[in-house]
Amino acid sequence: MILGVFFVISTLIFAVQTTNEDSQYSADAQQATDKNVAEGYQISPIDIPEDLNFANELVPQQDPEIMERVDREFLVNTYWQSNALLLMKRAHKYFPVIEPILAKNGIPDDFKYLAVAESGLENVVSHAGATGFWQIMKATGREYGLEINANVDERYHLEKSTEVACRYLNKYKKKYGSWTLAAAAYNTGSGSVDKYLRIQKVNDYYDLLLGQETGRYVFRIMAIKEILSHPEKYGFNIQKEDLYAAVPTFKVEVDEPVANFADFANEYEINYKILKRHNPWLREAHLNNQSRKKYTIEIPNKGFYKETKK
Repeated sequence: MILGVFFVISTLIFAVQTTNEDSQYSADAQQATDKNVAEGYQISPIDIPEDLNFANELVPQQDPEIMERVDREFLVNTYWQSNALLLMKRAHKYFPVIEPILAKNGIPDDFKYLAVAESGLENVVSHAGATGFWQIMKATGREYGLEINANVDERYHLEKSTEVACRYLNKYKKKYGSWTLAAAAYNTGSGSVDKYLRIQKVNDYYDLLLGQETGRYVFRIMAIKEILSHPEKYGFNIQKEDLYAAVPTFKVEVDEPVANFADFANEYEINYKILKRHNPWLREAHLNNQSRKKYTIEIPNKGFYKETKK
């Protein structure tokens, strides 16, 4: 009998302890959850600027369907914070190269954001083979005078590929009469744009029913433009010292074969990796150059990388 009473009492004590521990666990879990929500952090709808435009061509903001598409791009590109921060950092490094080339060719400054939308300002290759910051196809690059072979691919050359993009865009601005349609043609090809215009019997980008990628294209560029131009407005706290900066370089002209670029790099007190980083258009470890063509290779200023390692 005594053992039975002891067993009941022990069971009750264990149950009370377990209940208290569970309650304490729940309280701790709730406290941890509260701590994981950043104080003051909010996810909210975004106010779209009332003067939204691309290359000074106004968006028909009275159209609710258009504004849903605009809203999508602002939300996606604002709340994908890590990507937006990387774009801001890279833009500080590469826009100073792109901007004067656009201006020289009469291309609106907004088109630098087209390069951002195309590649994220990286030398990427698409599944279709489009290459570089401006995502140029091999046939198009050759048509516009870029050298593309096993040794050299100038689609990776920022200045030269930007020149080609300018010529391409000017061609389609002249053809279509608007920068928005020129941008659409850049993305999907003029053949597709011609077909859509003909079938749908309209002459404006905003009136066209397009495939999803091209249908989002101009709106994505506008969202990127707005966010990168006014980062603080969209909650980004980024200082100048956080941005990527261009490495100072000088130019070396080469008009003969180069047997080994690792040895070539060593002559300038850098390594092969650094040489290729500054000259991504050099695609192999050597340069045949039987024609004795003159190439310009960028070399970091002497001692720059050694100083940064100190």
